[in-house]
Amino acid sequence: MAVRKIVNYPADILEQECEDVTVFDKKLAKLLDDMYDTMIEFDGVGLAAPQIDIKKQIAIVDIDDEHGTIELINPVILETRGEQTGPEGCLSFPGLYGEVTRPNYVKVKAQDRKGKSYELEAEEFLARAVLHEIDHLHGVLFTTKVSRYIEEAELEELNQE
Repeated sequence: MAVRKIVNYPADILEQECEDVTVFDKKLAKLLDDMYDTMIEFDGVGLAAPQIDIKKQIAIVDIDDEHGTIELINPVILETRGEQTGPEGCLSFPGLYGEVTRPNYVKVKAQDRKGKSYELEAEEFLARAVLHEIDHLHGVLFTTKVSRYIEEAELEELNQE
């Protein structure tokens, strides 16, 4: 297990379409473990492979709920519903936060580290986190969806409510 270096904007890889994962092996498992360690080290709730300079369709999400760590390999959005607006940040944009509107519900098909397909349904904050990470895999940054930027002090106030 290792903590990887986070790629910060404006690195080109952050705005590129990622490639599908076709090999499910020990190397992939180690990468997923490293991504988890990196996400925890930098206090994130998700991390996509391009954020550690790997152009592959791999993301992880862990919002510290009953779902535990969700590994999304080659994820495809099957359905979205509703709408929610809330604050978002990104490990590739340290200290930058903005208000973003996303679907309130998402249904995703993805593969796990062994290549087995599964479906995941998520709502509210988990849906937001999953959609944010899937965007990364398509070169879409949260800054393109921000309706207004939020200062760190305001963010702390929102978190205390």
